Amino acid sequence: MARPGTGLLVPVNGLGYPPQNLARVVVWEWLNEHGRWRPYSAAVCHHIENVLKGDARGTVVLGQVDGQLSPYVIDLQSMHQFRQDTGTMRPVQRNFYEPSSAPGKGVVWEWENDNGSWTPYDMEICVTIQNAYEKQHPWLDLTSLGFCYLIDFNSMSQTNRQSQRKRRLRRRMDLAYPLIMGSIPKSQSWPVGASSGHPCSCQQCILVNSTRAASNAILASQRRKVYGGTGGNSGGTATLTGVRQSNTFAGTTLWSPTSASSGTNNNNISVGGGHAKAEQVQSPLSSANFPCSPVMPSLSSAHGHHALTINGQNNLNRPGTQRISMGTARGAIPPGVPALPVKNLTGSGPVHPALAGLPVCLTRAPKPILHPPPINKSDMKPVPGINGMRRKTKKKHLRRGKNPEDVVRRYTEKIKVAPDEDCTICMERLVMSSGYEGVLQHKGIKPELVGKLGKCGHMYHLLCLVAMYNNGNKDGSLQCPTCKTIYGEKTGTQPPGKMEYHVIPHCLPGYPDFKTIRIVYDIPAGIQTNEHPNPGKKFSARGFPRHCYLPDNDKGRKVLKLLIMAWDRRLIFTIGTSSTTGESDTVVWNEIHHKTEFGSNLTGHGYPDPNYLDNVLTELSAQGVGEDNLKD
Repeated sequence: MARPGTGLLVPVNGLGYPPQNLARVVVWEWLNEHGRWRPYSAAVCHHIENVLKGDARGTVVLGQVDGQLSPYVIDLQSMHQFRQDTGTMRPVQRNFYEPSSAPGKGVVWEWENDNGSWTPYDMEICVTIQNAYEKQHPWLDLTSLGFCYLIDFNSMSQTNRQSQRKRRLRRRMDLAYPLIMGSIPKSQSWPVGASSGHPCSCQQCILVNSTRAASNAILASQRRKVYGGTGGNSGGTATLTGVRQSNTFAGTTLWSPTSASSGTNNNNISVGGGHAKAEQVQSPLSSANFPCSPVMPSLSSAHGHHALTINGQNNLNRPGTQRISMGTARGAIPPGVPALPVKNLTGSGPVHPALAGLPVCLTRAPKPILHPPPINKSDMKPVPGINGMRRKTKKKHLRRGKNPEDVVRRYTEKIKVAPDEDCTICMERLVMSSGYEGVLQHKGIKPELVGKLGKCGHMYHLLCLVAMYNNGNKDGSLQCPTCKTIYGEKTGTQPPGKMEYHVIPHCLPGYPDFKTIRIVYDIPAGIQTNEHPNPGKKFSARGFPRHCYLPDNDKGRKVLKLLIMAWDRRLIFTIGTSSTTGESDTVVWNEIHHKTEFGSNLTGHGYPDPNYLDNVLTELSAQGVGEDNLKD
């Protein structure tokens, strides 16, 4: 049967761009671990487009639209999706389709997975299925797209041509994807400077900026060929160059160009000086994962016209991972895409690889090294000087006998003559009655009584201190609201969970002579209790287990001992609103910073950081967990 193509072919002008008034549907997609672009939902794409209109360099919080995406944000400047709790980064792209296609109509095709839930097809496949469905084809073979599946529209099923296993599929209506008008924006190089116009001073930006002049010079030369080329060769063979996405990771490309024939009597578009005919490229699907190796057209030309696939124009929007598919050894570089310089054969100076006839090595966003190499369980050793390798938090202890008046009296002494200054709790003068008079009534504590805290000497109405204690954790401790001095043993509201710690045979950046202490926190989701913001309501626990790292030296072990103490006092985590995702009623860090990035410091939560151990000791001390608490 005649199967529909994967994209709409439309005439283009001499610059290779569609007409200015052409409408397109925008689909944002992210790259999964199998090298396949997975679409975001229509609602999420509308949200991204709205943020993009306001700030093209901004950050998109996906949890504001979809609660299941609460840990994720998109950095529009680097075109990457970032998971806040684990640090995982994935490239994203902005793809374009015809308004009459499946995303433009809000049509979603899905297959039933092993869990009985429904998974949407990749957008390219969804468009193809919808085209065949609209043409009333009884079946559709997906081999040409790299999948050995047969779609049967009569039984609404998908059959694996190798295993003969059948799965149900369905077609449902959803929100249509966002529609835009005008030309596709040019690519955005990575990284870019700040919005103030001053370039970034990081090493990556310096490298990129140092090569941008060479790239622009080559582009200018190639554009002169486009505008001032062989205009009189009207009957010659057309030269076409296809800009295609290169799914390259670790230097391995999943694309290989092959030749195909083109029509005749076409206009000459000479880019890079070559005379290659229309090319075909393989589907961006690894042959290791999919046994079928199809060939899909990238560009085609008809008599007197040139054509460009719309759903391939996302390549102009992907920073740092683009490649030109050409018939000659010299490649053109898309606007704004920086290339790394290489030395020439004599080593006398930098020569641009496109001029040297060498492969173009494009810069890309560096990925954080979040975890060490795989480690056998036998290689995990106890931390010297610390008993055991795990701790568990128990349910909240009953705090009987800790009457608010008794706690306040324990840490204060009465003042007979109050000074004429403000009580910083109720903001009334100390010589006047407490602002909580008539609100709180406690036997033995009159509104006009003033007390002084023993360590710091700050003075407050005793009734104000009782009110402050009642609004806190009621754990038998007090904290001075002025200087934050802690009286007693402060405890937190951390939910039940598990903390593990051990030494692994790898070193952290900045600590080459020491092994590494790995801490693993694991807290499950649950129900909030009376000490939490919303008792009886469920709370989520995103990104667990969380892995954290310390150097295995004397100071690192001291920090670990204090972290164990803070864990036992339930001070490491709390339940609140995430400052990164905006999700409420979730487990969040409680002002004690941890290093969650093992081999780099791209997120600011890794090494090297020579001041981290001192900083975290200060943070622990602010929670009442100081070095004086350690036993010899």
